[in-house]
Parts: sequence; structure tokens; C-alpha cells
Amino acid sequence: MARDYYEILGVSRDASSEEIRSAYRKAALKYHPDRNPTNKEAEENFKEAAAAYEVLSDPEKHRRYDTFGHEGLRGVPVRDFDSFSDIFEAFGDIFGGGAFGDVFSDFFGRGRTVREEIRRRGANLKCQIELSLEDVAEGVEKTIELTRPVRCQSCSGSGARRGTSPSPCHTCAGRGEVEQVHGFFAIRSTCPRCKGDGEVIESPCPDCRGTGTVKGKREITVKIPPGIEAGSRLRIQGEGEVGERGGPSGDLYCFISVRKHSLFERDGDDIICNLPLTFTQAALGAHVEIPTLKGLKTIKIQKGTQPGETIRLKGEGLPNIGGYGRGDLVLRLFVEVPRKLSKEQEKLLSQYAQAEEETASSFRKEFYRKLRTYFK
Repeated sequence: MARDYYEILGVSRDASSEEIRSAYRKAALKYHPDRNPTNKEAEENFKEAAAAYEVLSDPEKHRRYDTFGHEGLRGVPVRDFDSFSDIFEAFGDIFGGGAFGDVFSDFFGRGRTVREEIRRRGANLKCQIELSLEDVAEGVEKTIELTRPVRCQSCSGSGARRGTSPSPCHTCAGRGEVEQVHGFFAIRSTCPRCKGDGEVIESPCPDCRGTGTVKGKREITVKIPPGIEAGSRLRIQGEGEVGERGGPSGDLYCFISVRKHSLFERDGDDIICNLPLTFTQAALGAHVEIPTLKGLKTIKIQKGTQPGETIRLKGEGLPNIGGYGRGDLVLRLFVEVPRKLSKEQEKLLSQYAQAEEETASSFRKEFYRKLRTYFK
């Protein structure tokens, strides 16, 4: 059940707009991702606070919520805030501008907007991991090697030569943007001198040339859960490219593919195997060896088995990725008709054919009766 928005922001139900705004500012500062880079709970609290402010700061949504609770917001456009950038885009007046700009400037140690900070996050990377069906059945760990930008050790990612540090940009006073006023209008644009960084490097690091990153290799072990499906995507947090000049790293996305198996087809958690039988095996019954994901197994074929019948072996399929048991192994039975016969085989089958006419099945007799009636 969704939490109460007033409880999330810590305000009373008769709080004023200014009190709600102030409470959201405090919550945003407390749970901001730059202050809590690896805290998933803080991340969720940050998004929850944004969702609460989205509703309580809008008069119509506020009224509907007070009257009907969360049900009153059905059919009303309310943003989900799946990413931090959505939040910063929606509430840019609070994050680094407007009435609370100075507070956020103090938090980051310089007069730069939060939006500029987020843009410094490293790029996400992606890789392809190919699995066998046996890997899917058991789960597996795969080691991949990445060549990617890594943080420069000489300057610790700052981009400045050892012993020096970046200095605030004098053109924009460290904010990363400049403002031009034309009568009643004010236009903000990226600072042309620092390109939005809010600071300039007078003495760049010779190893990274001021970028804060250098090329490097890294081996990463990815744990693949059993039952995973082709096309799935695994996210490895913080294993993407490092951010510029000490910014947070992006993520690594691993896309899963599964090689075609020589014996099995996958159908959800079940696996299917086409099992050929001879005419005599199907007619007389037999014990035959079949493949499973765990090795060979012997099963009994019943007398009179018909082409197209299936045999289902419970629990011999793939594990459910959610942990709810295993699928089955489904054997689809095919009766092979020999294309060439020896003289001895032909003789024996001819004798069988004569006897077969005398003991024709009721289905066959009924079919030919209908056939003669139809063409009369």
C-alpha cells in the first residue's frame, strides 16, 4: 500500500504551500543521490518525496488527494519519477535555482546546479553474454573483460595536475550557466567558458589531459541466476564509465542470449525433445534411452504408442527464475517409417500385412465404410 504523502514529507494535513515546499527541500537534501551514492533506501526515499511533492504542490491534485486519498488520483496525470533526471527536470526551481539556490550551492560546495552535477555521471555500458541451455538450468558465473575509461590515479579524477585543483569559473561565478536579461525576459544558457562545468582547469593533469579518466581494463564476474530467459537484461550498478572529474560511474547492462541446443527446444520453463521410435518400438513397446539436462535416462514406451503422442517427465525442465519449482521435459514421439527394406524385411512385413487385414482396427473399418458410402 502506498505511503501517506503527508507522512513522507513530515507535515500536517493543514500545512501551507510554503511549509510543503520547505519540507520537500529538506527531504531532497537528506536523501539526495550525491550524498547517498550507494544507499538504495535513500534512493527510494528521494523518489517518494518527489512523488509526494508532485501531488501536494498542485492545488487540484492536492484537493483530490485530501478528499479521496490515493484513489482520487486515478485518471489524473501523476509522474512516476523512475529516474533522478525526471525529478531534476520537474523541480528545477528547487534544485540549484530559485529561492533555494543558495542552500544547494552550500551543499555541493560551489554554486553549480544539481542538473549540471547529474550530467557529469559516467555513461552506461552494455555487453552481450551468451549462455548454453545447461547454464540456464544451473545458473552460472561469467567473467567478462571490459576496456573502458577509468578514474585517473594521478589526479584522482579531478583533471587537474597533482598539487593543483580546478578553480571556479569567473564568467559564470561557478554556476555553469550565464543569464542574459532582455527587458522582462531572462535567458539562461550554458557558460561558454567552462561549458557548463562551473570550473576551469588552469593546469591539466598530463596523464588524462584534464578529463579525469584514462583507458583501463577490468574483469567483472556476473552472476547469472538459473532460469533466466534469452533477451533478459542484467544491470550491474556502478560498472559503467566513470564520470568526468570525479563524477559517479554509470551502470553496465548485460544482455542475455542462449545458444540453440542440438536436442532441446525451450517453451517457458519446459523443454521439448523430439524422440524418434521405430515401428516395432511403438507397436510392441520398449525401453529407450532419452536425454535430459542431467544426463541419459531410460524410460518405458507403452505398447501401441501412436505418432504425435507426448510423454511428460515432471521436474526435468528448467527452474523458474522466480523460485517457483521447475518445468517439465516433454517428449514428442515420432514413428519412423523405413525408406529401404531388405528382402527378408519385406517378406516379414508382407506376412504381417495379410494378417493385419484380418484384424483391422475399428477406426480403420469405420473410415472405409464412410468412404464407400460417400462415393456411392
